[in-house]
Amino acid sequence: MKRRPVQFNDQDGPKDWPGAPEAADFLTRQLTARSLAPRTCLTYGRALKGFALWLQANAGWEGDWTALTARHLRDFVIERQRTHQRTSIHNQVSALRALLTDLRERGALKASPAAGLILPKLARNLPKFLTELQAETLLDQAPAPTSASPQLQARDQAILELLYGGGLRVAELCGLRGQDVTWATGLVRVLGKGNKERVVPVGEKALQALRTYFSHRGEPAAEEPLLLASRGGPLHPRAVQLMLKQKLRAAGLPEDLTPHKLRHACATHLLANGADLRLVQEQLGHASLSTTQIYTHLTVARLREVHRKAHPRA
Repeated sequence: MKRRPVQFNDQDGPKDWPGAPEAADFLTRQLTARSLAPRTCLTYGRALKGFALWLQANAGWEGDWTALTARHLRDFVIERQRTHQRTSIHNQVSALRALLTDLRERGALKASPAAGLILPKLARNLPKFLTELQAETLLDQAPAPTSASPQLQARDQAILELLYGGGLRVAELCGLRGQDVTWATGLVRVLGKGNKERVVPVGEKALQALRTYFSHRGEPAAEEPLLLASRGGPLHPRAVQLMLKQKLRAAGLPEDLTPHKLRHACATHLLANGADLRLVQEQLGHASLSTTQIYTHLTVARLREVHRKAHPRA
């Protein structure tokens, strides 16, 4: 599918800045040839604009991306550490690396000046998630709003069951179509990051919640959204976030647990109950096993208990 060319506006500063046309061309290529997500494209664009404006102010840079040096990038990282979080610096440099790699692949650069760039180490924060008891409380005991219709109540239950049962990202959930559910096998086809498809089991509870929802709404056609907004039309991630906050409040659970925390809970509970790490990686759609391995730190208590019971020298 042909994408519209990327254009910068003045929402985050001037739209005409050094290197802007080349950056826009780069992002347009990323959208088309490499299926970069629109949200990632927006983040990259802001990062490149911020770097360009900083370099213009501090080094008199005029917008030639091929003239960047390792010193430019190193000074930028050093200065940013005084004002920005480390994760923000990593994200900004990621956009720069991608642009420089694109220039090198097209022959405009012989080597990327970011090749030897050293970034500040990131803290390895363990993700927050619901315990199994909290997940059960949310899914089975949280009262629905009295103003919600039976159809809306059934839809909200299906949303929670799919997020927790399948470990789906909220954007993946909102993008599901009628044809994506295979009822006979209990599998759901998901379009994840980078337009990569995967097929995941979601569990009988999720399938039953969908059947209940469809008994009110009617079963969707193949190309129709699987889940509808309260006024019809595709479901939006923000609506899912607000609904979850209401459910958490009603269940007496922390309201800062986002839909993504249900994904964390799915992964953690699978591993805690004996699932293979590689299979959990496939379930979540992680490109790297190291991303999935963070959840193993959350199951150490169970590992100790299994070792105590099973090892002859424990």
